[in-house]
Amino acid sequence: MKLTRYYDGDAIVPGVFASESEICNCAAFGEDWGESFFENDGLNRLAGFLKAEGDSLPKVQAAEVRLAPSVARPSKIVCIGLNYAKHAEEAGMEPPSEPVVFFKATTAWAGPNDAIVIPRDSEKTDWEVELAVVVGKKAKYVSEEDALDYVAGYGVHNDYSEREWQLEKGGQWVKGKSADTYAPFGPYMATAEEVPNPNELNLWLKLNGEKIQDSSTLDFIFNVQQVISYLSNFMTLLPGDVISTGTPAGVGLGFDPPVYLKEGDVVELGIDGLGVQKQTAVKER
Repeated sequence: MKLTRYYDGDAIVPGVFASESEICNCAAFGEDWGESFFENDGLNRLAGFLKAEGDSLPKVQAAEVRLAPSVARPSKIVCIGLNYAKHAEEAGMEPPSEPVVFFKATTAWAGPNDAIVIPRDSEKTDWEVELAVVVGKKAKYVSEEDALDYVAGYGVHNDYSEREWQLEKGGQWVKGKSADTYAPFGPYMATAEEVPNPNELNLWLKLNGEKIQDSSTLDFIFNVQQVISYLSNFMTLLPGDVISTGTPAGVGLGFDPPVYLKEGDVVELGIDGLGVQKQTAVKER
């Protein structure tokens, strides 16, 4: 299944992609795609609902609606930094011996095609295409062997980053990662069975039509199983939590001289089997 959500006026409607272009309105299911849904066997219950009721559900064209984040705002967005060797190199940092962990504020959560809002005082807003993992059940002290059993699904995440705030102002990275609209997710969450090997997916990003990130999760330093197991030793991962697994080389910081977003820039990004996002940059006034 490919779970999504879309706006109907100010309301968010849960849905499932019936085809590449058509979304089933799943409001009649009576639940949003959030922590309680995942915790209470929601995916299996949803599959049964669609089997019984799918043909009769109203449908909308994906191109005619504004997509919301594909799952409800999670309890936490946990990110892994420097998880591709070439990205660590372009950032001028040594590849880590253990995963680099940081958080994004959940208020950064945004739809996949929403505008990326450059904050008022930002001069160094940067892009990062990433594979995101949605946790399917409570995870603590999970082994690498069992880690994928805790995955509900996968999606595209753009880990937008304000490099001055992240790297030049001291303290932790979180303040450079957390501005509003800095975490677009979607266009859908593909359930785990649709992604046989998350560690072998091509991912890419274009800036104004030019492909500048082009890599594969084959190049992970720490794969999905290792990341889930590692995190579960330090915190409880709750159903619906999102883990963003790091970005490959090609971010603006790595250019000489660095290149950062300006108003009017268009960012497109995607991952094999997980769809495509598109954001246009606007400046906060």
